[in-house]
Amino acid sequence: MTNARGRRKVFLAGSTGLVGTAILKRLLATSPDTFVTASRHTDVGPWIRDPRVEYVSGDLRSLDTCRQMARGCDCAIMAAAYTGGAGLVNAFPWMHVKENLWLNLQMLEAFQLEQLPRIVLIGSATLYQDCDGLVSESDLDMNQDPPPAYMGYGWAARFIENMCRFLHDKFAMHIVIARAANVFGPYARFNPATSNVIPALIRKAVDKMDPFEVWGNPSVTRDVIYSEDFAEAIVRLSDRDEGGFEVFNVGSGERTTIDQIVKWALESAGHEPRAITYLQDRPTTMKDRALDCSKIRSALNWAPRHTIEEGIAKTTQWWIENQSSWLR
Repeated sequence: MTNARGRRKVFLAGSTGLVGTAILKRLLATSPDTFVTASRHTDVGPWIRDPRVEYVSGDLRSLDTCRQMARGCDCAIMAAAYTGGAGLVNAFPWMHVKENLWLNLQMLEAFQLEQLPRIVLIGSATLYQDCDGLVSESDLDMNQDPPPAYMGYGWAARFIENMCRFLHDKFAMHIVIARAANVFGPYARFNPATSNVIPALIRKAVDKMDPFEVWGNPSVTRDVIYSEDFAEAIVRLSDRDEGGFEVFNVGSGERTTIDQIVKWALESAGHEPRAITYLQDRPTTMKDRALDCSKIRSALNWAPRHTIEEGIAKTTQWWIENQSSWLR
């Protein structure tokens, strides 16, 4: 999709985060005629220098600011989110609900007012009810609550999806939703106070923690996907010609145990602790979940290029090289 100038202009919200950075790199690498208006957090400077990227800073919770940023764009990719690990979610659950609802609603209204032709929203698989096995897009049951660990954030994700459907039905907006699994990779939050499970374990492994402490049960499984693979899927969805309202699961489609993640993090860091201690009284999330990603694999002929082990190795190397300068 291109404008009258013969080039495509994409508004990328959250361009300096884990997911946004991977998407920006993918856009620049695969779309030479694409120009990007990239929103960044006010306290984080841009690090990808390219003449096709215009960085803008501002509060995405402001409707006027969102409209100014998105004006003249052909597509918007909504990668901005208020995120954190299990400890942060348990300590401040209301913040995750309020902040994510606020910024997503403001962006959606701005895109409608500016009449953007296409929107890709990065949603969350936390909206699914508690169920065993692979969960597909059609398995979502609004009559059942999300699991207790995801109650607030899961219902917020459901509400945002319903608002997207409303905007499609009311204004014929073309909206694609990617229900994301757990994304990991370079530029993640490695601060122990805010990090998710994989960067937290990588940091402990690189720091040679011994005994090695892990929150949760070793048999707990996660559907995790390396950021480069996730970004490829999102960019392909932004290029997709079909209009209307579409929803896709985006993950590895595999169950990876915490024990496997610990093993690969330790191997990548070259750390052999004397003991591994699983702290099962600490805040955790769900015990078992994996996404059925057959829909996006069929529609886009897409599949992750990295194994989880390869992704952890690349992320660990990035952290080793950048830990002295990366403050998030």
